[in-house]
Amino acid sequence: MATPSKASRTMRPPAAPATITSRDNRWLKEFRLALRGGLPTESGFVGVEGVRLVEEALGSACPIAAVLFSECGERHRERLAPLIDRPEIAIPILRTTDRLFEGLADTEHPQGVAALVKPRIASFDDLLRTPESACSPLLVVLTGVQDPGNVGTILRTASAFGATGAVTAASGQSGTASPFSPKALRASAGAALHLPVLAGMSLPILLTQLRVAKVNTLASCVHESVDGEKPLLAPWEVDWCEPVALLVGNEGAGLPEEVERSADARIRIPMSSGIESLNAAAAAAVLFYEAARQRSRPRRAGDL
Repeated sequence: MATPSKASRTMRPPAAPATITSRDNRWLKEFRLALRGGLPTESGFVGVEGVRLVEEALGSACPIAAVLFSECGERHRERLAPLIDRPEIAIPILRTTDRLFEGLADTEHPQGVAALVKPRIASFDDLLRTPESACSPLLVVLTGVQDPGNVGTILRTASAFGATGAVTAASGQSGTASPFSPKALRASAGAALHLPVLAGMSLPILLTQLRVAKVNTLASCVHESVDGEKPLLAPWEVDWCEPVALLVGNEGAGLPEEVERSADARIRIPMSSGIESLNAAAAAAVLFYEAARQRSRPRRAGDL
């Protein structure tokens, strides 16, 4: 009987993994904690769900613990094959039943694909490193933004318009939702896995570090200026080509007064009468669009 050649053996598709049929399987417990529970595993891995997000995670520089397919989710295997079948990596590929996958998924109609990913840990120095395509650091600081959907949307918007890093910090009694929770990751479309994010920073320490690093702090305001306060700048009155950290506050209360007072400048989007403020994510989109407009044009003498 002829022996198969080496080439024919290497061309053979990988064997399908055995189907996990017990909800007590250790892998399913970790996926359930990370996805439905919204918590990181003991090793610090978080859950991403859906073919697009898993694709983003696999394409990032973040470590991947495992990829899980349901029976129906196997239809996405071919799309992800170039990322999960690379010989230089060895990611466990798992398979389970549709019923068990639905029990651990965080979405109502899961696509049957999920992964455990460890977000990269950014340092303050990482935030100050400016890519060649950027003229200076452009940071977003989320302080007291409690809705994970808003957190994710702001990170996605900031990344789309050229932000170089992000920070999440508590604001008084208001914490900021984790940028790596399942809902925030979905809202960010995976941007939180690519953008350097420093999560859970102490706000007073951060503001001090930004001052020492000569990064201008810009407080976004939801109310008009009153006598004795710093004047409010319009978005186009800011020089976004200098190092800037935009501070975005709580959805309802905005930034604490002491934070606004300590910032280098205060900014507010001019709006029609009768409209008090925009949603935090919508306001961030307007401001970062102006930042992108300025940072994409050639600098000339006399420019801001």
